[in-house]
Amino acid sequence: MAERSRPKHSFLIAGTHSGCGKTTVSLGLMAAFRARGLRVQPFKVGPDFIDPGLHAQISGTESRNLDGWMLGRSYNTGLFRRLLEGADLGIVEGVMGLFDGYEGGSESGSSAEMAKWLDIPAVLVVDARSMARSAAALVHGFTSFDPALRICGVIFNNIGGPAHLEYLKEALGSTLPGTAVIGGIPREDPIRIPERHLGLVTADEMKLSESYRDRLAGLIERNLDADLLLSLTRYGDATGPAGQATAAEGSGPIIGVARDAAFCFYYPDNFELLRSAGARLRFFSPVAGESIPGECSGLYLGGGYPELFAGAISENSGFLGAVRDLASRGMPIYAECGGLMSLGRYIESTDGKRFPMAGVFPFGTRMLSRRKALGYTEVVLRRECLLGGPGRTIRGHEFHYSEIAGAGEDPGVPLAYELRGRKHESERPEGFQAGSVLASYVHLHWGSCPEAAVSFVEHCARWENGL
Repeated sequence: MAERSRPKHSFLIAGTHSGCGKTTVSLGLMAAFRARGLRVQPFKVGPDFIDPGLHAQISGTESRNLDGWMLGRSYNTGLFRRLLEGADLGIVEGVMGLFDGYEGGSESGSSAEMAKWLDIPAVLVVDARSMARSAAALVHGFTSFDPALRICGVIFNNIGGPAHLEYLKEALGSTLPGTAVIGGIPREDPIRIPERHLGLVTADEMKLSESYRDRLAGLIERNLDADLLLSLTRYGDATGPAGQATAAEGSGPIIGVARDAAFCFYYPDNFELLRSAGARLRFFSPVAGESIPGECSGLYLGGGYPELFAGAISENSGFLGAVRDLASRGMPIYAECGGLMSLGRYIESTDGKRFPMAGVFPFGTRMLSRRKALGYTEVVLRRECLLGGPGRTIRGHEFHYSEIAGAGEDPGVPLAYELRGRKHESERPEGFQAGSVLASYVHLHWGSCPEAAVSFVEHCARWENGL
């Protein structure tokens, strides 16, 4: 007799606001359920790169972004269902507050919208520091705000101790008897993630040890009722088709991908789409002194923190020289944000020190003490480039503390993009093009336009074949 498969569970970890403890709770639950032997598939709502990297270290499984603006409903639900097929438990970390999205008049882009799309319940994390019965009023507001959303339970963070938790349970029990209290995490027992000016430290910089994972799992097992959480979050049979299966390595052109602590902001979906288009990917580390693999017919330089490793990159003459040589020979090179910075003449630190870079573009970049740009961005191609022809639209996200320097009003190269915000506001040209090189500050998610990945691979194949 065939062994029956284990039931699947899934839920979204939501917060009342940013900074209430969603990430710590999400990581703790991933660690605890992994320690119990469950296969945990993590997800992150929104465009963030950093949390998914931490998810992967804790869960042992690559985390994926779900996004209500960059990606359509069918893409999100298909990806979720496909990846959950190989897991016992799907944990989705929300973004901002539960109902916060990209406009005030609707749920668009919010964690609540995503939970409803995926047909999974939300678990609300409440920062209960200095709160008593008012916490029940807060939870009441969240649970009644949208009747179509299921909030199956509450986790209180930063509680003062067992007596405080009992008070909170009593308050919820008297007013919201149908809302379960999963538990409370004491403020005397924190496990914090370091922060800096660009947000949380990336997973590439902070390797989470086994002892750290054990501490996270212990934090959950001591303070939360994980069995109760599982009983409330059984995942029913999915309706509708699953997403496209993960692509195996093809036999097409080889694309080199810079991937290390400096170049670490990539959407895994982009790699999948490149492979689906036939590409073979070869990863290398400029920070570690490695150069571009010799057999490559294309190059992908992602975003990250090149300013923190500018010295190591600048000293890697093999990498920078290869970039210049291959660009001069017409090899397709696509770069985003940090990758763009490495293609300029230099990176200038906030204290004025300059680190020479590849010099493919006639300008440099300089770091600023304040954030230069943050937000969703839609790219409309205004000319033929590596990603397609005029009129093609691709969605992505900007987040950077640097700007173009030494170029005045004219960057000295053609601009391939028209950028516009979520509501088509503030259109401006961007997308720097120098021969076969295309670079931009925008982190594009090719799930919004898979044809862009196909176009890039086709350009690489033509170069490989001398066309």
